[in-house]
Amino acid sequence: NNKIFITLDKPYSSSDTISVRLKYSAQPKKGIYFVDEQRENGSILRSSQIWTQGEPEESRHWFPSYDFPDDKATSEQFITVEKDETAIANGELLETIENTNQTKTFHYRMSAPHSTYLTSFVVGTYTKISDSYKNIPLGYFVYTDRTAIVPKAYGRTKDMMRVFEELTKVNFPFNKYDQTIVANFTFGGMENITATTMADTEIFLADFEFGKSAVEDLVSHELAHSWFGNLLTCKNWAELWLNEGFATYMEAAYREKTYGRNSYLSKIRSNAEQFMIDDLINKKKHGLFNTSAGNVEGLFDNPTTTYQKGGAVIHTLRETVGTENFWKAINIYLTRHKFQNVETGDLKKALEEVSGMNLDWFFLQWVYGTGHPKINVKQFYNPQTKVLDLTVSQVQSSGNLTPAAFTLPMDLEITTAKGAKTEKVEIKKRIERVSIKLDGKPSKIIFDKDEKIPLKRVKYETLIVGK
Repeated sequence: NNKIFITLDKPYSSSDTISVRLKYSAQPKKGIYFVDEQRENGSILRSSQIWTQGEPEESRHWFPSYDFPDDKATSEQFITVEKDETAIANGELLETIENTNQTKTFHYRMSAPHSTYLTSFVVGTYTKISDSYKNIPLGYFVYTDRTAIVPKAYGRTKDMMRVFEELTKVNFPFNKYDQTIVANFTFGGMENITATTMADTEIFLADFEFGKSAVEDLVSHELAHSWFGNLLTCKNWAELWLNEGFATYMEAAYREKTYGRNSYLSKIRSNAEQFMIDDLINKKKHGLFNTSAGNVEGLFDNPTTTYQKGGAVIHTLRETVGTENFWKAINIYLTRHKFQNVETGDLKKALEEVSGMNLDWFFLQWVYGTGHPKINVKQFYNPQTKVLDLTVSQVQSSGNLTPAAFTLPMDLEITTAKGAKTEKVEIKKRIERVSIKLDGKPSKIIFDKDEKIPLKRVKYETLIVGK
């Protein structure tokens, strides 16, 4: 039952420290993967590889461990490989030992405590391209015939580190950062601590104009985990959105700093759209806080909830408390809990401290709740009184943690022949009526003109004009 029983030599107290050494061998069904070399017409196109994938709970298959995210430990690895191969693992490479039997041993030590699912190694035939950010060494491990991909795929890594430090006011928290491509990887990328692993097929898209943006998002996503996921780690899998939602959001945050607000909103809009499309057909809905996460086999069954909805909700959270308050709170959240495990309540507490707001309503509907608001707007304009009457109905199916009525503070933009005006409204009932005095007949209305709440559908019925 996934337990190791150890008979001690004598009784110990809870204050004692006990060291246990386990000798073991295994034929893992998960956790560690062996990729055969690829040949064509007698030539080797790609050498054989070994790589690991720990998330969510697969590290236990290749080393004995408490394989759950709520306990962190340091790690050390000695990896012996063929003389022409390279081993990449977590932390500092302390030494490379040339052995007498045509092998060599790589000795790595990861001194910062981390959850077991972030422990990793890769073995293969690689060329390393070296760089640095400040005093932090950066390594890009690629196939010998694909070194030209490095500037295309990874050329913005240093700038991403600078932007993320600037936003969070927290320096990159580790002593190196490696990125390695592998074949047949199970995900697009994995944020193994200080040693990110990436699918070669994903990175090779950087060779094509249509793929450059996706590769940039992937690289920024995995790098962002250095702060959100590795420095801080979700306490349990129900809280995975704290890792993945933030990493997804930071993709957009990097775009905003680099390409401007329109690029940022385009990414946020895309995230929201992906979630809402899936939400229409998804039969196993859960909130960002995933109460069904005890079944780790299905942890990634609804990725657009954890990732895309997470990123969109964080955008709305920033808009709710204000940008300055948001990043101040994120700094507190990161520094207060560094190298620890976190829960949603830790994030909420930091945001409430800085903003002075009670955010119970926000987290109840957006984090613990499911679904998204669907709004129907009826419009009636009285030309005699110049009053626009709006009947705003929330028509989403409620139940299964989906609210009958979301609380939606929004800016309403109304355009007439004389120009546009903005009114602040708060929709929080199933049916809400709003009356607004105008200077003439409205030609257009837009709820949430600045897209502060992208997770919504709005249908506008034809304007009715009275006599």
